[in-house]
Amino acid sequence: MSGPSVNTTATRARGFAEPVSPDGFGPRPRPTIRNVAERAGVSKSLVSLVLRGSPHVSEHRRQAVLQAARELGYRPNAVARSLVEGRTHLVGALVADLHNPFYAEFLDGLQESLHGDGLRLLIGNSQWDPAFEDEAVEAFLELRVDGLVLLGIAPTSETLIEATGYTPTVVVGERDIDLGGVDIVVDDDQLGARLAIDHLVELGHHRIAHIEGTRSSSGRFRCEGYLVAMRRHALAPYIMVEQGDCTEEGGTLAARKLLTRDPRPTAIFAANDAVAIGVLAAAAELGLRVPEDLSVIGYDNTHLAGAQPISLTTVDQPRRAMGRSAATLLSDRIGDPGKTSRLRQVTPQLVVRRSTGPAQG
Repeated sequence: MSGPSVNTTATRARGFAEPVSPDGFGPRPRPTIRNVAERAGVSKSLVSLVLRGSPHVSEHRRQAVLQAARELGYRPNAVARSLVEGRTHLVGALVADLHNPFYAEFLDGLQESLHGDGLRLLIGNSQWDPAFEDEAVEAFLELRVDGLVLLGIAPTSETLIEATGYTPTVVVGERDIDLGGVDIVVDDDQLGARLAIDHLVELGHHRIAHIEGTRSSSGRFRCEGYLVAMRRHALAPYIMVEQGDCTEEGGTLAARKLLTRDPRPTAIFAANDAVAIGVLAAAAELGLRVPEDLSVIGYDNTHLAGAQPISLTTVDQPRRAMGRSAATLLSDRIGDPGKTSRLRQVTPQLVVRRSTGPAQG
C-alpha cells in the first residue's frame, strides 16, 4: 500500500530541507549533540550546558549553540535526559470521560500551570471502564511520569492504589480516599446542590426532581445536598430521585421517566450540564416548554451552558482554578513526596440563565 504523496518541488520552493539521507534513500539520520557542537564550533559539554539552561555560558556561545540546533532541527533526547536527571518532567492525567466539557476545561487550567512549572501533560481517557483505567495508568508508569492526576476517578483498583504508593498523585472530584500521600481537589457539591434547590423554591417550585450521577462521590454529595435542601424547605413529600449517569443520553432517559409521571415535576436539578442538556432534549420531545412548563438546572457551568440556544441555569465550579490548584499540589508533592495529604475545596456559585422561571399554577 502506497503512502501519501509528497510534493517535493513545492517543498524545495518553500525553502525546507528534505528529510532524506545523503544517498537519497530513506529518512536522514537524526542530528546529534555532536553535530550541534561541530556546527557551533564548541564542545559537546558546552552544548549540554546550554540545553540544560546553565547560567555559566556566555550569551554569545549560547546563541551560537541555539542557532546551530535550529538549523539542524536538533531535538534533545528526552530518554537520555531522564536517565541523567532521574525524572521525565511528564505528568499523566487520567480522565473519566473526555466527552464531558468540564473535564476538558479543567485540563486547560491544569496544563497552563504545569507548563509554567516545566512539566508536560499526557492524557488518558478511561471512558468509565476500570480496564481502561488500569491500562492507561500502566502506560503512564512505563513512561516514568513524575506525577499522576486522576480526574473523576477514585483509586480503588490494585493498579491505581499501587501507583499512588510511589508516584505523586492528585485526585480531583473524589473525596472518599483513605490513602496517605494523595492530595484531593473537590468542589463543595452539597452547597452547590442547596444553591440550586433554594433558587427553584424561590421561584415557587415544589415538585423538584433530581437526576443523580452515580459514578462518583461528587454525584452522591450533590444528591445528599438536594435531599437536605428539600427537607429544609418542608418539601420531603415531593422528593423525586431518578438514577442516571453523567451523560446527555443518560439525562434524556432519566428525564423521560420523570416527565411521564403524574403529577410530573415542574423542575429538574441535573447532576451536571451534560445531563441537563439531555433533560432539555426530553422536554422538547414531550412538547414541554422551558422554562414555562419545566425549569432545568445543571452543574459545572461548562461552555455549553452559556451558549445562547441553551442558556442553562447551572452551578459553577471554577474548573480552571481547580486545575491550577491540582497543578500546584502536584508540583509541591513531586518536590517533597513526604508531605501529608491535603484537601483543597472550592466554593461553587449559582449562575442564573433562561432555563429557570416561576412555577406555573
